[in-house]
Amino acid sequence: MSDTKDKECARKRAAVVFAVRSGQITAEEGARQLGVSRKTYYEWEGRALQAMTEAMEDRASGRPATHRDEEKQRLQEEVKDLKKKLFIAEKTVEVRDMLHAYELQNAAKRASEEKKRRQRKKQ
Repeated sequence: MSDTKDKECARKRAAVVFAVRSGQITAEEGARQLGVSRKTYYEWEGRALQAMTEAMEDRASGRPATHRDEEKQRLQEEVKDLKKKLFIAEKTVEVRDMLHAYELQNAAKRASEEKKRRQRKKQ
């Protein structure tokens, strides 16, 4: 059946259930209109009333909870962890480069002072 026909059929069934429940027609007449047995009619009526009751229950406010994809969540945590490690590694390299530059500067300064001292000794 197409979606439209399914909806039309469901509306007709609902209308018949409401007619029976409001006393406009008997269950036997409702079953005849729907082309089913009384037993089948009562099964449909029970499902309809159950669905309506569930639809009328209070629900938590706000957006319904979404299903969490565990693998996606694990990968997001891994990416977060790797970003932290990368940040630390980059800062470590920056500090190492700064220390290396400082050491080179001090070595050049010591070499210059040593050279001056040798020259003074020669004089």
